[in-house]
Amino acid sequence: MNLPKDPIMLMSVINTKLRDKYSSPEELCKSLNIDKEELIEKLKKAGFKYKPEINQFR
Repeated sequence: MNLPKDPIMLMSVINTKLRDKYSSPEELCKSLNIDKEELIEKLKKAGFKYKPEINQFR
């Protein structure tokens, strides 16, 4: 899957997928064949952190 380069758009796409289909970033990354550590690092650099209690990056 081609993910957006813009960190705000990336966060939005990932959060939508987490809300609608996946119960965790691990499940999302495995299903979409995305490197989890790379995804988390990109979002972290943009100031976002995964919040498991809401299954979203904020």
